[in-house]
Amino acid sequence: MAKDEARARGNGDGAGGPGAGSGGTAPHTTMRKTLGVVDGVAIAASSTAATSSIGIGLGLTASVVGLHLPAIMLLAFLPVLGIAGAYGRLNLVEPNAGNSYTWVGRTLNPWLGFLTGWVNTVGTIVFMAYTTAVTGSALIQLAGEAGLHRLFGLDLDPDSTRQTTVIGLVVLVAATVVAVRGLQLAARLQKYLLVFEYLVLLGFCGYGLFAGSQPFSLDWYNPFAIPSMGALAQGMVLAVFCYWGFEAVFSVGEEVREPKDASRGGMIALVTMLALFLLAGTAFQRVLPLDELADNGAQGLTYFGNKLAHQPLAALPLIALTFSAVASLQANVIPTARGTYAMGRDGTLGAVWTRIHPRYATPVTGTVLITAIASAVALVSLVIPTVTDLIDAAVNAIGIVVALYYALTAVAAAVRFRHLLRGNPWVALRAVVGPLLGAAVLLAVGGYLAWSFYDSADHFELSADNGWFQLLVPVLMIVSGLPVAGWARWGRRSDFFRSGAGTDGDAPGTMQ
Repeated sequence: MAKDEARARGNGDGAGGPGAGSGGTAPHTTMRKTLGVVDGVAIAASSTAATSSIGIGLGLTASVVGLHLPAIMLLAFLPVLGIAGAYGRLNLVEPNAGNSYTWVGRTLNPWLGFLTGWVNTVGTIVFMAYTTAVTGSALIQLAGEAGLHRLFGLDLDPDSTRQTTVIGLVVLVAATVVAVRGLQLAARLQKYLLVFEYLVLLGFCGYGLFAGSQPFSLDWYNPFAIPSMGALAQGMVLAVFCYWGFEAVFSVGEEVREPKDASRGGMIALVTMLALFLLAGTAFQRVLPLDELADNGAQGLTYFGNKLAHQPLAALPLIALTFSAVASLQANVIPTARGTYAMGRDGTLGAVWTRIHPRYATPVTGTVLITAIASAVALVSLVIPTVTDLIDAAVNAIGIVVALYYALTAVAAAVRFRHLLRGNPWVALRAVVGPLLGAAVLLAVGGYLAWSFYDSADHFELSADNGWFQLLVPVLMIVSGLPVAGWARWGRRSDFFRSGAGTDGDAPGTMQ
């Protein structure tokens, strides 16, 4: 174990790795180390997309837990904090573009490692697919605020998956182009978008705390007042989904100058999310009665803004939501392409995923392929007629698989650093005990929610509110990885399945 950690610390000190160009003219075969802690915060925060989660997630969560949004957001933060400790410690000793895929494979089992990387990738693709619809919906709402309600003889509907998906796909392509051109450009754009988003959120939510007419209650912060165990489990999964994405900074670990910067960036983003979710949850409940909060779905933030201000100021939250959706699309393309790059480098996916842009030093083919697959999934999802139903179906499915791979990563950290329990109790609390407790909570709520989906229906129906359909989606995400893993093990004969050890950008044996 100590040898593994010493080797991992030795990796990643170079500026570009073997074959890196000089003077910006020679082609690059590995990714550059150009990012600092502020860039990491921007990538993690954009991937988490607090504004989008607040704008469309709070209403969905309120429909489950009632007027206990602050309680469920605070409760869900605790296991996620334990998971963050696992990611930070693992990244400190082994920064890797594959992060959880590599760590779980090396420490627990190669098959579990592959499935961790697989469900992470598939879950993000599904997220990107429905976020295209969210982006399109926000743009149509903006058009409506500007007085444009018809285009080419068609009535514009922000809840139509057909219209919103087509518009969102155009934005996805543009975000992909920026992602291909380099992380520094992407991070710089995301910083500007984040500053605007957070200023709008702080302004409107801060004003809503005092201007709202709904009586404040400390019961909003009481998790024991949540109506039922089923509501608690589903609310926890939805809230964990809202925090999902902070680990995006660890996917660019090979491009961060110092491993500690990635850990700091992820933790800063995570704590910022907690503060924003508590503020927004309280402000929304001060301004909106429960029925209005739960019924507005994907238009929740727009409705909130219209309750507090007149146009044109009322459009600011909607603009912030649009920026958040755009930044989130781009921020999720980046870590997913890095994850498949690492898997291709290990031979668990095809070599096509390892191709680096000769000028920008980014995994260009993987980035484009991820966008193409997400676009295809977005088009398939048109069978679900409304954006609200699409969000409901996707969020629950992604929440379950996120709980699974977060838990596996946490267990990997606890196993890998268990020796710290004897020598360094304080570090062990963050690297072993916290991750284990977080994993136990996430597995419990994810398992309970999966069982409740199964028990809630007696037949299958292609509908967002059918329990068997809701359960089938995460099951397919997981099971679909088994034949791919089998082909990698026996077809490609990947060394990963014999040793569980992944390569990194500076390690011997890296595929160039």
